[in-house]
Amino acid sequence: MFVLSKVLLFITFPITWVFIIFISAIILKKPHVKQRLCIVGVLLLYTFSIPFFLNVYAKLWSYPSTSLNLHKTYSCAIILGGFSSRKADKTGYFNGAADRFIQALKLKATGKASHLLITSGNASLRPDTTSEGVWVGRQLKELNIPDSSILIESKSRNTIENALFTRQLLKTQNLKPPYLLVTSDFHMRRAMLIFKHTGIDVIPYTCHYIAGTDKISLNSFWPHSDVLYTWEIYTKELVGYVVARLHKY
Repeated sequence: MFVLSKVLLFITFPITWVFIIFISAIILKKPHVKQRLCIVGVLLLYTFSIPFFLNVYAKLWSYPSTSLNLHKTYSCAIILGGFSSRKADKTGYFNGAADRFIQALKLKATGKASHLLITSGNASLRPDTTSEGVWVGRQLKELNIPDSSILIESKSRNTIENALFTRQLLKTQNLKPPYLLVTSDFHMRRAMLIFKHTGIDVIPYTCHYIAGTDKISLNSFWPHSDVLYTWEIYTKELVGYVVARLHKY
């Protein structure tokens, strides 16, 4: 299922279809077919490069927010990885999804969560010995977060394994549910589906919003290159959601 999701992801990227359509228009010899393919390619490129359609989809995809009990301290906040990347020298750095880490620190600092559980290994098809969870654990220690309040799951490669290995780790701890599930807005719907299927009682704590928050304006209908990239993120989530539905837990 891990390899299948990677293959499906590449096939379903909008930019992949745009590329295939334009290449077909170049290769095929019939003028009327070329013309139609070029029109379809331009329309697809425009559709997936303007913020309007992305924001509409993002709002529909966003998982419903849940208000936290202001007078309750939750035993554990589960933070899903993907907010750091690796340099060529195998050292790490925080990427654009670092709000997951920031919100985790905020939950700990404000007393909303007594423990932080980082779940992330190495999602590469050809993984080495590096692990995001281990690296993030070092960052927490450098920030003087007590070892006694840090739990690290460092073997998972995707969200399904995040949930399965987290469940195993939580069984060894005396931490009462429900737990806070911290992840990006675009990822929360898939994460909640998977964690519920694995029997972990979690409350969504959404952060890192990348689409769906802007008001409609003239800029909403003007092409932007970064919109194409953001569609790839949402496409990945849709494919992952379908795979999660098919997975036997």
